Amino acid sequence: MITLAAEQQAAVQRRTVMVLSAGQVLGGIAFGATVSLGALLAADLSGDDGLSGLATASVTLGPALCSIPLARMAARVGRRRALTLGNIFALVGIMIVVLAVALRIFPLLLLGTLTIGAGNAGNLQSRFAATDLAAPEHRGRDLSIVVWSTTIGGVAGPLLLAPGEVVGHALGMPPQTGSYAFSFVAQCLALVLYLVALRPDPLLTAQRLARAAATVASTVREDRPVVARYAIFAVAGSHVVMASVMAMTPVHLSHMAHEMHGTATTPADVSALVGITIALHVGGMYALSPVFGILADRLGRLRVVLIGQVLLGGALAFAVFANDQAWGVIVALILLGLGWSAATVAGAALLTESSAPELRTRRQGRSDSLMSLCAAAGAVLAGVILSNFQYAGLGIAASVIVVAIVVLSPLARGRAA
Repeated sequence: MITLAAEQQAAVQRRTVMVLSAGQVLGGIAFGATVSLGALLAADLSGDDGLSGLATASVTLGPALCSIPLARMAARVGRRRALTLGNIFALVGIMIVVLAVALRIFPLLLLGTLTIGAGNAGNLQSRFAATDLAAPEHRGRDLSIVVWSTTIGGVAGPLLLAPGEVVGHALGMPPQTGSYAFSFVAQCLALVLYLVALRPDPLLTAQRLARAAATVASTVREDRPVVARYAIFAVAGSHVVMASVMAMTPVHLSHMAHEMHGTATTPADVSALVGITIALHVGGMYALSPVFGILADRLGRLRVVLIGQVLLGGALAFAVFANDQAWGVIVALILLGLGWSAATVAGAALLTESSAPELRTRRQGRSDSLMSLCAAAGAVLAGVILSNFQYAGLGIAASVIVVAIVVLSPLARGRAA
């Protein structure tokens, strides 16, 4: 029989998932716009396509620097304050990026994208916040619902590039920064949402429940550090594959459009092609995450991580063999998003379940930090690889990571949930 306490916990969990999901919708708008515009703005301000990857490197370096401090902050004072601090970082970053483009200062642009990335550390933490009070049999599902909710904002961000130009022109904003006006408003709304509605705090509530049930043997879970380390590696590796290829896709599409149409190609044409491609990619990242969450609950976390690697491998095959056609690049980006979704959802659930409660938040912060740090390094290398070996060479290089995740999977096999 379900006790009143269990019913109350379930009610708090449902409310928490709803609030986190709404926050992810709003937060995804800023991140989607930054991902789409970062490489193009960096190439424009620096005058060198080889440096275009630095923008994505900066936006991914932000979480690498802030994920661990935000996780420690959450452990001390709760998820709500940690998430709202992330919103503040994002708001400051948006203002810096717009100022950098107006003044045409490339280092200032990198500082702005770095600060937006620091704000995204809060968005990353939201998926773990969804597991704080989740029942073990629904942990993958609840986590994936929050990941899925990013679909709306993540897809809307790139699609707002064209209307953003109109709004930006009306507001007197620098070219190609108009969509950041939408991002700024969305981040303000997310900040208010977390402050007002994320009550009671899920992590603080989970900590109180854990202390109250400390004497109950069924609540004690064995710590599995080898499985946890594999989960961290799988999530980080899948993320760096996705981020490095995705970061260079706008530049590749821009070159491809000019080669196909020559001087007839306008910046608006390129923005439209990039916006549609990245929107479909972001849709692949998030739209089916509940499916992968349910599969992770039913088939096991490790199996779904490996399904993600199959999808990532398919994406890289299209990037290598069909990169001279727009449809080939679009298919590659959709598969890239799907593979990332499967690996991230299942890997995060695997990490949570393989960590003892007292180590869980710390490892979650380390996972986000390592994931972002590796992606930042990957984005920088991706720019160099694209300049020297083209898009196909980038696909081949990324496939090495996919192979490593598959080869090392026996470390977690048989001991994974």
